[in-house]
Amino acid sequence: MLLHVIARGKIGRSPEAELVKRYEQRVTWPIRFTELPEQGGRTADPSTPFRTVLLDERGEDMASEDLAAMLSRWRDDGVREARFVIGAADGHSPEDRGAADRLLAFGGATWPHLMARAMLAEQLYRATTIVAGHPYHRA
Repeated sequence: MLLHVIARGKIGRSPEAELVKRYEQRVTWPIRFTELPEQGGRTADPSTPFRTVLLDERGEDMASEDLAAMLSRWRDDGVREARFVIGAADGHSPEDRGAADRLLAFGGATWPHLMARAMLAEQLYRATTIVAGHPYHRA
C-alpha cells in the first residue's frame, strides 16, 4: 500500500525537510510526498482505492500502535493508497473533514506545518516498523 503525504505549501531546504527525507528513506513501504499550492491543485487519481486521513486539530489523538493497526487493516482489505493530507494555514474545510475516512491530531498543541510533516513522516516510519515487528518502537 502506498503511503501518500499531501501537504499545502513548500518545505524548501530546511532542517524539517532533512528530517522528512531521513524518515522517507527509512520507510520500507512505498511512500510519496506531494506538495500542493496554498489553493487548488490535484491530489491523485481518484480511481485508485484509497483512504484519506486529514491532519486536523479536531482529529483523534491516535497512539502509534493504533495507527499501525489501521494501516495494516487497510492494506489487508485491499486499499491501494493511504493519503495523509496536511492542510493550509486555515486548516481543512468542513466538507473535506466530512469526506475524510479519519481525522488525526498530534495532541492539543498547535504545530507549524513543517513540523507536522516531519512528525507525520516519523509516525509513518514507526507504524510500518510496528507492522513489521521491527524493534524501533518500544512499547
